[in-house]
Amino acid sequence: MEFNLIATCAAGIEALVGKELRDLGYETQVENGRVRFTGTEKDIIQTNLWLRTADRIKIVVTEFPATTFEELFENTKAIKWETMLPMDAAFPVEGRSHNSKLHSVPDVQRIVKKAIVDELSEAYHRRGRLAETGATYPLEIVMNKDQAMITLDTTGPSLFKRGYRVEKGPAPLKENMAAALVMLTNWYPDMPFLDPFCGSGTIAIEAALIARNIAPGFNRDFAFEAWDLIDDQLTQQLRDEADSKADYDSELTIMASDIDGSMIEIAKKNALEAGVFADINFKQVAVADFKTDLINGVVVGNPPYGERMADKDKVTQLYRQIGEVFKPMTSWSKYFLTSDLDFEAAYGQKATKKRKLYNGALRVDYYQYWGGKKIRPQQTNA
Repeated sequence: MEFNLIATCAAGIEALVGKELRDLGYETQVENGRVRFTGTEKDIIQTNLWLRTADRIKIVVTEFPATTFEELFENTKAIKWETMLPMDAAFPVEGRSHNSKLHSVPDVQRIVKKAIVDELSEAYHRRGRLAETGATYPLEIVMNKDQAMITLDTTGPSLFKRGYRVEKGPAPLKENMAAALVMLTNWYPDMPFLDPFCGSGTIAIEAALIARNIAPGFNRDFAFEAWDLIDDQLTQQLRDEADSKADYDSELTIMASDIDGSMIEIAKKNALEAGVFADINFKQVAVADFKTDLINGVVVGNPPYGERMADKDKVTQLYRQIGEVFKPMTSWSKYFLTSDLDFEAAYGQKATKKRKLYNGALRVDYYQYWGGKKIRPQQTNA
């Protein structure tokens, strides 16, 4: 069975999700906050297992214009819901509405729920309430400019929940955003990699998962695994295939440091859980004291900024130190994520490129400083 699918994602990284899908062999249509593609049950499993930067994989059940509750009800009821939902299915309906005549979200949810209940009751010859004691099929109705879209979430908890984060520190970066930061750089696994503000280790761990070609969804469960719609054996087969594609032999140089020793301990636990502990060199060190003789590397950092560090002077001083340490490392490319618009001035250099991203609801900029590769080994002045 062929499904219309969407991969949802954070604003600003839609193109990255589109590229991931195309690399997996899909034709895509990139839109705000999502990428459309089509696929079978195999593709639902595959994309949940392999997409690093998406939030969820959803089946688009139906789309139609609706300016009245009657239109919403009739078009929803017209779907043969029994082809997807078994008689005992639990199907909570979430809702959102933007710029639409049907702007009351609770009413929109209630109408959609009632239409599905009526259709299933007729299909299964049931009277009264449906039991809803079986597997959960999370549905969502989105009204946008009087267009209705009803989707079925195949993922469950967002794809950023990889399953390896045993502990986290303050202001943690979501795993899929960390993966996006790595994938937006010019890093290849044969190059040195450094996160000098590693916190709970997420950026370095995601870099190691990318380098080892470990499927980001390998260590977790998905909503679809409880459904009759998706074959258990096929899911296991694709998990086994994903496992066989991992590369555990390549030499890696991934470094993660932080001024806070307790965060280093948390990062180590998370790396151990992710299966990449041996691939990352963790070290407690202040950024001002960082030194290396390595060349042609990549730095990816999410330094503390205004929302996370109340003292503006301390933040400015830290950014100045970052510049003093990393500007001389001319063969390295440096990438820093911050919402602080004064970053370049404190760092002491204008970025080669800036990219607007969203860390949750917070608008942030990704400052990119591209390095010039050195042909022959030569000590850097760090």
